[in-house]
Formats: sequence, structure tokens, C-alpha cells
Amino acid sequence: MKAGIHPDYHLIDVRLTDGTVVKMKSTWGKEGDTLSLEIDPLSHPAWTGGTQRLVDTGGRVSKFKNKYAGLGF
Repeated sequence: MKAGIHPDYHLIDVRLTDGTVVKMKSTWGKEGDTLSLEIDPLSHPAWTGGTQRLVDTGGRVSKFKNKYAGLGF
């Protein structure tokens, strides 16, 4: 690696929303700092593969479905 152009990569503590503390390497903060998460990757649908509901009352999705209804989508 080229010297002097890369950020410092060090160990920090990451506190999850349930209080669990995990050690990770990061460029955030300083060695030994604690980062508290507001959204927990153990329960958030973005990380767990949860489903989302599409709520559209007469909007673009409905217009699309009506326009192409005869094509067998």
C-alpha cells in the first residue's frame, strides 16, 4: 500500500440496540471508541430479508397494472 494516503484502521466497540457489544475494525473514531447503533442489523428488515408491503392507492403502480393488464403480468 502507498504510505500516507490510507485512513487509520483500528478496533472499536460497536454497541447494538440490545446492549450487546461487538469488537470490529473500522476507520470511525479512535482506537477503543464505542459506536452506538440506532438501527440493529439483527432485527432490521434490510439485513434480515424481511418483506415490505407496497401501499399504492391509485398511484403509479395501479396505472401500470391497468395499462398492461391484458399482457398477462
